[in-house]
Parts: sequence; C-alpha cells; structure tokens
Amino acid sequence: MTPLGKWKLTRILFTILYLMAGWLLFTGSVEPVSLALGFGFSSLIALWTYGLFFEEQEAERRSLIPRVHLFLVFVLVLLFKMYVASFRVLWYIIRGRVNPEIVHFRTRLKSDTARVMLANAITMTPGTVTIDLDQDHLIVHWLEAKTTHSGYAGRLIKGSFEKLLKWIWI
Repeated sequence: MTPLGKWKLTRILFTILYLMAGWLLFTGSVEPVSLALGFGFSSLIALWTYGLFFEEQEAERRSLIPRVHLFLVFVLVLLFKMYVASFRVLWYIIRGRVNPEIVHFRTRLKSDTARVMLANAITMTPGTVTIDLDQDHLIVHWLEAKTTHSGYAGRLIKGSFEKLLKWIWI
C-alpha cells in the first residue's frame, strides 16, 4: 500500500472513531443494535466526508490526537474564563463603558485543529467573537477593547488559550 493510501485509510478510520464517539455521546446507549447502527452510519459518512475532517497535509499523529490530560486542563481554564468574563462584561455594560473594536492578530499555532479550538474558545468567552479565521490570522470583535495594536490585543485576547493549545497539539 502506498503512503497516500495508508494516510487515506487512517483519515477514514479517525473520522469513523470521532463520529462513533459523537454517536455514543448523543445516544447514550451501548446496546448492540445501537452500536451497530452507529458504526454503520459513521462508516458511511466517513467514506463520503473524511476529506472534510482531516486534510491531506495534517499527516502527523500529534495533530489529530490531543493530549487528554492537558485538554481537560484547557476545558477547566475555558470554563473559568467564561465565568469571569461574563461578570466583567455585565459590569462594563451596566456602567456603560463598552468600547467595541475589531482587532486583527496572528496565532503561532501550527495545527488547523488547534487554530479552530482557539477561535472557538475566543468566541465562547463573553465579550469576544471570532469573525474570521484564515490560516494563522484571526479577526475578532472585542467588546471591551483596551488597544487596537495587533500584537498586544492578540496577547490579551488569546491569554493562556494559545499556550495550552500548543501543548495539547504541539
């Protein structure tokens, strides 16, 4: 089998595994019929859409499988930042000190998966919405803008998310 054939098979298998995990999460059933249906549908969908989930250039194993213990830390940090930011945004809105800006900055993350996770984490944190993600360039609407300097704004918005995601997906 050629290396491209092996990579195609690997992409299909990873897609089946991720879809099957989603099936188990949403159905909550480990009955044999449910598992068989989930595997069948996951396999069918994976054969059609594996190219959408994993691109050809993401051939490294570490860009597909996160380090689970660090991913759990990331989720806890995200939940904490969401909680704190929600009260901060509420306080700014009550006081009328809203200074919305659209800022552009870059990320140093190499993996597409890590970049998407960063964009989603920024969007899930109250007061910031990722408008666009193009390769390593992010455009973010920031409700309480302290600066429009791209480097400084990027450090303030990304916070510890980028560092954690770099450790998770290298």
